[in-house]
Amino acid sequence: PSAHHSTASPPLNRCNQYLSLGSLSVFLSLQLFGTIVWILVASTQVPLPLLQGWVMFVAVTAWFLSVVFLCVFLFGYANRIAVNWNQTDFLFHGVTFVFYFGAFLLQAATTSLHYFPRKFNSTTQEKLLADHEYNISIAASIFAFATAVCYGCSTALALRRWRL
Repeated sequence: PSAHHSTASPPLNRCNQYLSLGSLSVFLSLQLFGTIVWILVASTQVPLPLLQGWVMFVAVTAWFLSVVFLCVFLFGYANRIAVNWNQTDFLFHGVTFVFYFGAFLLQAATTSLHYFPRKFNSTTQEKLLADHEYNISIAASIFAFATAVCYGCSTALALRRWRL
């Protein structure tokens, strides 16, 4: 028998490590919730383009980059590109969490302005958000928060993978 024989199991492949059931379920949740945020904000008249424009930018960019990030692992590019993927995973999801939490706060701020008048010098008292848009904005705020939580969970999972 060889003195170099080891009974230790081989290290986990980076792709298998990233594509665990927990990571995939969080990924699918954040993609679903992010898509719903995108649809809900796009379905309103966007009364405050500066605030909701950032919400849309974050939702669309995070959705697209998350899909690209997953494809890197699904198609095995992670094994071909010499990058510390666990650290990259942590940084990507951490930064995205911060941006999405900010987007949630901006969407909630837009929602809170429901009773403000649309035009200050007008004699009519048209509200900034119609009742239907107000309800959509509430839903968008809730789903933006849920998406931020999913990115937070994904950040925690990435930190655990990186530190193991």
